[in-house]
Amino acid sequence: MNAKTFVASSSREALRKVRAELGEEAIILSNRKTGNGVEIVAAPQEFLAERPPAAVSVAKEPGHGSQTGLLGEIRTLHEGLLKQLMLFTTGQERRGDHQKARIQRSLVKAGFSVALANQILDQMPEQVGLDWVLQVLERNLRRVAGDDEVVNRGGVYALVGPTGVGKTTTTAKLAARAVLRHGPEHVAMVTTDSYRVGAFEQLRIYGKILGIPVLSVRDASDLQLTLSSLGQKRVIFVDTMGVGQRDSRVEAQSVMLDQAGVKRLLLLNATSHLHTLEDVVRVYRGSGLMGCILTKLDEAVSMGGVLDVVIRHKLVMHYVADGQRVPEDLHDVSLSTLLRSTFSSLDTATHVAAGHALDFPQAGGVRHAF
Repeated sequence: MNAKTFVASSSREALRKVRAELGEEAIILSNRKTGNGVEIVAAPQEFLAERPPAAVSVAKEPGHGSQTGLLGEIRTLHEGLLKQLMLFTTGQERRGDHQKARIQRSLVKAGFSVALANQILDQMPEQVGLDWVLQVLERNLRRVAGDDEVVNRGGVYALVGPTGVGKTTTTAKLAARAVLRHGPEHVAMVTTDSYRVGAFEQLRIYGKILGIPVLSVRDASDLQLTLSSLGQKRVIFVDTMGVGQRDSRVEAQSVMLDQAGVKRLLLLNATSHLHTLEDVVRVYRGSGLMGCILTKLDEAVSMGGVLDVVIRHKLVMHYVADGQRVPEDLHDVSLSTLLRSTFSSLDTATHVAAGHALDFPQAGGVRHAF
């Protein structure tokens, strides 16, 4: 059975087409953005079964090397994930815990790691079900009213994160909220992004619309002088350069912001792979990090991966963003909405090490942390 190509305006819609035609167990072979939208190449589960495990060994045959090598890697990853799932599921089913096995599969398909799913289900009392699991997740997700902690309180806040996570647009959204709260005379924006072509110009356009100043800085001393000159402003938002989380400039940027006494909000892309998010949090953590903002929720098939990382690293969520409109597409965090969206569509994620201990409710009820 051959692979098929699906094209749609968004990743979510393309995946819906895949599942409608090929089923929930379809194998995604590739995905990319095109002029017509998002293109996904997928195949039914039988696609791998029809290929022999030795496919990798014939990778050097003329005309077939790339394809057979890729098939072999996909098959290996697929079999490895199934084995991880069965390590827990088989043990539970042998003890008659079929419900736990079903819930565990649902959690992993929703994007949560096997480690977190097992950590929750190991503590799951008898005669409770998915509702209890959702209560555990909600209890361990931390959130605050973003405007109370940022816009209304005032101060200097830098938005940090890798390239393409939405820092510039989110900076403008926050500035717009601050203008509505305090007036344009009390708000300013600053950018440290001197690398990306048009970065300052994009922020300057937002500033012109909002009626607030936008300044560009080059280094730590320039940042401190600029912030000092804006000392009369109630709220200042700093848009930072976007570089990969493994770039050495990330550490230098953190030092610069710490020296200037700037608090940091980490932007997490909800469409990113769980392991990528894990790497991002590891690199951007620090004493100046006050919390996170989840972005690109409108493009994410499921939020399980990003919520998994937020839970295990005990990050505080301040806002969520689900579009490009300023300021409409920035919202306060609704835990129930996030969890509903997470389980409305299923995806898969792989194993990562468990983090901090979780806070479990009693079987008889839940005391909400927020």
